[in-house]
Amino acid sequence: MKPLEKFLKKQGSHLAGRPGPGAGGGGGGGGGGGGQLTRRPSVSKILLPGFLKDEPPETGPEGDGRWLELRPPEGALRSPTSFSSEELSPAGGVGGGGGGESQLSPEAVPTCCWAPLAEPESPERLLERLLERLAGEPTAPHGHGCGADLLLDDIVLTHSLFLPTEQFLHQLHQQYPFRFMTASTIPSPPCWKDGEAMHRKRAVLVILLHFLETYKGILQEEEKAGKVIKDLYLLIMKDSSLDHKLEDEILKLHQLVETVELKVTDESQPPSKQVKPLFRHFRRIDSCLQTRVAFRGSDEIFCRVYMPDHSYVTIRSRLSASVQDILGSVTEKLQYSDEQPTREEGLILVAVASSGEKSVLQPNEECVFTTLGINSHLFACTKEAFPSLVPLPDEIQVSPGDTEIHRVEAEDVANHLMAFHWELFRCVHELEFVDYVFHGERGRRETANLELLLQRCSEVQHWVATEVLLCESLGKRAHLLKKFIKIAAVCKQNQDMLTFYAVVIGLNNAPVSRLRLTWEKLPGKFKNLFRKFENLTDPCRNHKSYREVLSRMKPPIIPFVPLILKDLTFLHEASKTLVDGLVNIEKLHSVAEKVRTIRKCRSRPLCLEMEASPQQLQTKAYVRQFQVIDNQNLLFELSHKLESNSQ
Repeated sequence: MKPLEKFLKKQGSHLAGRPGPGAGGGGGGGGGGGGQLTRRPSVSKILLPGFLKDEPPETGPEGDGRWLELRPPEGALRSPTSFSSEELSPAGGVGGGGGGESQLSPEAVPTCCWAPLAEPESPERLLERLLERLAGEPTAPHGHGCGADLLLDDIVLTHSLFLPTEQFLHQLHQQYPFRFMTASTIPSPPCWKDGEAMHRKRAVLVILLHFLETYKGILQEEEKAGKVIKDLYLLIMKDSSLDHKLEDEILKLHQLVETVELKVTDESQPPSKQVKPLFRHFRRIDSCLQTRVAFRGSDEIFCRVYMPDHSYVTIRSRLSASVQDILGSVTEKLQYSDEQPTREEGLILVAVASSGEKSVLQPNEECVFTTLGINSHLFACTKEAFPSLVPLPDEIQVSPGDTEIHRVEAEDVANHLMAFHWELFRCVHELEFVDYVFHGERGRRETANLELLLQRCSEVQHWVATEVLLCESLGKRAHLLKKFIKIAAVCKQNQDMLTFYAVVIGLNNAPVSRLRLTWEKLPGKFKNLFRKFENLTDPCRNHKSYREVLSRMKPPIIPFVPLILKDLTFLHEASKTLVDGLVNIEKLHSVAEKVRTIRKCRSRPLCLEMEASPQQLQTKAYVRQFQVIDNQNLLFELSHKLESNSQ
């Protein structure tokens, strides 16, 4: 098993076996609804030599490591609400506007505020303390507004670690001062003086606005949370005391509610959804040239499900569909098939990898489409037919002649790689990182876009190895190594560290690195350059070299995403979220800091100048439709055929 594959599977096994983050009090990651369905862990195979060999960072203060040490900030931070719509709009992506260089720390936050609360609080009291800080009430330890924006962002980003979103919003609803309540089961708040009530209303509005800004784009998947937001929104809109004092905030709230498509009435029917082509599942040119958009669990896709004889049915399904739902669609399709009428008996769903590895999916697993390996396929069969399942024939036909990589320039390939990966990276909501690591199979939100990005990273690594090992000529193979090193150099210059890492790891893949004769023909200049790249990706001292280079970059940046997941996994396992029933605020802050680094990387749009010529369109189509071999045994066979005696 490959090193980072072990890392990702370790995450899945660790999180599957652990109690929820809030176990022992507060609810944890499971609440809110859903019940028995589980999200299938990703099995993306990403090679990362030595990824787990480095020592983890030292835990914070002395003691048992249950609390994380809070360090002063390296620079100021930006809240999501501080970014302009032009910066955050998906239209500002590839080829978008936006000039000038971005500063990573535009607005300073007083360092005295980096101890968010004087003492730990229970999950139920934490929101109240935040409201006190925002309202600037006398009980607030630092006075009005002191560090409140940072604390607000920490809690909004990480509240799901200790409190379900629906419960968090219910508490916010309860904290809104109002003299009369509509037909609601929520108890009336205590009596407020006029001045205090207005401060508290403003604080509730600030939290709600920040919550909507942060969750924009994924609230459609949170039906119960959306209902609470609608109730609070209607309550605020009916509050005549806010007409003049908080006019700007109410206007912004109205705009945000419309933006996130939270309907306040049930009169209008939702528009019919367009079926989206899922990444890698279709090879249509018109689909691969389209700008990538974010996937949501309710999106519908087409997918092939194969039979033991390699015939298949094409089903239309929700991205978040459970295995039971998928089998239901397959059974319905088979009822109209004359080939095998006996298939009405019970079926199981199996993921079959190109290496022959088979995994039976449980009926309650969901979100399985985006967790498949690169060349894995879904098979439906009876239990008796399970042993006879074999992978589909190799999709790559080895034919004489040069492949597309030999005909394109390294700089063009690198630019198109960054353009595509920027689209994929922009589609990943920042909260997917938290859900992927902290909730695992208990996750209430899908992490499809993050999983697709991880799959793409794996695909690029295998693309490098595939192209090199399919080249039979020694001279052309050495030239190909040179071209891939050039691609890595341009990617580093473009600040596309995800592709840079993937290319370097692909060249370090054992079937490629063992080609001694090929590497000996590489010019000394490129050998030295590749040696520098290996040093940059060296995991020693917690990836110190890479982190230093990344700290000097200014957005737009595509970071090496698996390392972010590794950092979050360490934060998850290094200390508890709840200690004696109290929330570990320092842990929440450390997690939010890591999420904010993702936000910083995307704080400026990408602007790449590329010609719109037929040749460039052909390169674009090639880059977005890699055909790769992900079977390591097959790669070794090809390697030994090329150089049987290499060590």
